[in-house]
Amino acid sequence: MYKRAFAPIALLLLTVPAGTAAQSGVPASEPAVAPEPSKLLDRVLVNQKKEEAALEVYERIEQLETRKGANDPAPASIKISRVIPSGTGMNKIPVDAAGNPPDAAAYRARLEGLEHALALLVNNNRSQRDALEKYAKKRKERNDLIDATRNAFLFIFVAREPRGDRLLAKYEMKPNPAFKPTSRLTSIFPKVHGFVWIDEGSGELARIEGDVTEDISIALFLGKIYKGSHFMQERYEVQLGLWLPTFSQYDFDGRKLFSGFSLHERMLYSNYRYIGPPKEAIEVIRKELGRAELNKTNSTAADP
Repeated sequence: MYKRAFAPIALLLLTVPAGTAAQSGVPASEPAVAPEPSKLLDRVLVNQKKEEAALEVYERIEQLETRKGANDPAPASIKISRVIPSGTGMNKIPVDAAGNPPDAAAYRARLEGLEHALALLVNNNRSQRDALEKYAKKRKERNDLIDATRNAFLFIFVAREPRGDRLLAKYEMKPNPAFKPTSRLTSIFPKVHGFVWIDEGSGELARIEGDVTEDISIALFLGKIYKGSHFMQERYEVQLGLWLPTFSQYDFDGRKLFSGFSLHERMLYSNYRYIGPPKEAIEVIRKELGRAELNKTNSTAADP
């Protein structure tokens, strides 16, 4: 739940106050103020909505690294998955570091299960209607959170900083004192402070870092995320005109019921590939299954 709540903050730059002056660290050759706020806002909004939709038609590889502490140099565990949109969520299938299945039979079984689920959707099977409604509800909740960030934060221009061959505009992200939360999830926003970096040329969010400034109640007040918890995300242009997450990090400490917890996760995203909505994705999966069956047949025939 906490990831769902924090992720929208990383999706758009909103409500940049007009006339915000740069701090003294800005190079003399650079403009002293940010672009006209409403125009930058419009561009970022359009781009982020486009890229949110893209996540539903692009598969990817995710590498989840879990650490015992935020500063541990090596992860305690690593899980790598091929993540494929299923029309009602994301199907995660374990793979190795090279993207290959560690267990061919189990991998094939997972693909066959995905093919079956996609077929039900394509054929508008009644059994999938509840799943579609739940997915649509989650999408609406996420969009509502994104919309709420329009007024939840003020963004104060700080400086321009290089990242590779691009120059990013850095903004301080401060809770808007005039914002009135309308839900349990939006009540998190006034308890977050951080910074965002914007690629002005493309109107894209490139990086965000944030800290929890007050304890946050979770799970109907049965737990808390403690003050000082931290999150960040990096986004790059993974294909021409398409910026998507490449790295996320969450370092949360808190309490659930009567037990404390410490969560330290880093996620690397790579190998984005268009697979399409269910009608297109099912054909991709069927072709892959067909190739796997052919390879199996050829391998069996080659055995002495």
